Amino acid sequence: MHVGDGKTVLVVDDHDTTRQTIARILEAGGFSVEQASSGSEALEHLARNGDTIDMVLSDVTMPGMTGIDLSYQIRELYPSIPVAIVSGDVSDLERSIIGRADVPFIKKPFHAESLFSAVKEAIQSHRG
Repeated sequence: MHVGDGKTVLVVDDHDTTRQTIARILEAGGFSVEQASSGSEALEHLARNGDTIDMVLSDVTMPGMTGIDLSYQIRELYPSIPVAIVSGDVSDLERSIIGRADVPFIKKPFHAESLFSAVKEAIQSHRG
């Protein structure tokens, strides 16, 4: 199944296993995937390769910079790149902040098809 059409997703998660699992799922769906283990690493990656990234998929809870903080930075610095948040353990407060940030939220665990569809929708509907 190749729903990704070669679109490039930057996956940001401080847990190596989780990040690599999401990357493998997306690659199996035809997406090209790059990875970062923190918000600051993601911003450095975007500074070097931002013109090749179609979307950022970030965990919400990471040391240093949360996925929500990262989404605000990306919106300011790279308005043409959509961001979605993925997490399994989001508090009511975080869910409220994600809603106010107007960032798509993908709850773990998820099926590959729901991840593909959420990523495609975020890429297609984003207006930078």
